[in-house]
Amino acid sequence: MRQSIPAWIRIPIIFFLIAGLAEFFIESGSQPAFIEQPLVMLFLIFVLILLIGIDAIVSSMGNILYQSLDEAAKARYNAKKESTSKFVIWFKKLYTKSLDSKPMEEEHDIILDHTYDGIRELDNNLPPWWIYSFYASIVFAAVYLVRYHVFDGENQYDELNSEYAQAAIDIEEYKRTAKNLVDANTVEVLTGAADLSAGQALYEVNCVACHMADGGGGIGPNLTDEHWILGGGIKNVFKTVAEGGRAGKGMIAWKQSLSPLEMAQVSSYVLTFQGTTAANPKEAEGDIWKDDAAE
Repeated sequence: MRQSIPAWIRIPIIFFLIAGLAEFFIESGSQPAFIEQPLVMLFLIFVLILLIGIDAIVSSMGNILYQSLDEAAKARYNAKKESTSKFVIWFKKLYTKSLDSKPMEEEHDIILDHTYDGIRELDNNLPPWWIYSFYASIVFAAVYLVRYHVFDGENQYDELNSEYAQAAIDIEEYKRTAKNLVDANTVEVLTGAADLSAGQALYEVNCVACHMADGGGGIGPNLTDEHWILGGGIKNVFKTVAEGGRAGKGMIAWKQSLSPLEMAQVSSYVLTFQGTTAANPKEAEGDIWKDDAAE
């Protein structure tokens, strides 16, 4: 039996291979899988402990089997075990080639003539990996020079500004589509049956006492005509619901008790009274409102 790969090399290789496969197959966005999903971290810890345990058990079993051999068998086993594996031989050749240095028995061919304090200098070649890295750095520098200093390529500051601009666009789009993050500037009329039904329920609980069930008005103004005291349209109605009506007139700021989505729902429902006929409508108050966006 030839020398196998040591456990301190074998176990990390298998562990990182499994970790790499987990990272590849598990969707975790921009974060590593073991950070985004703690269960992955627990799984990897379990795998590491399992690998160490399996290796320890196999080693123990091998030691037990070895102790059961007679002296002749142990000698044959030790002789085979001391032979070098093909992997180790290949690795040593690769390492020696990467250094491009003379073996000690051939150093007499590269000894320089001068000495210093009894020490003679060798004229070894530079390692190939170092030379190729140096050439690669030259190519990279040339490409970088042309890209950013000749053709004025986008630098990191330009990229940062672009990312900020895109982030602002994404935030506004998210606010527009996320109903519970709307405000008076981003709110839009909700026309879905579920939203209008929810708005009606909120209106009947909180608004009927002042505006009547049919929107005809009582303590509060008539909601069925074209006149508006604080402006019509979804944005103005939402703002009035959120911030409250005129000082001293009794309408409170509902933003303290209603969510943005609920205020958008009840505001959209209020607009459905436009053009309807109330049973006992209150006289018109305020100015006629015309939505410029609708014209």
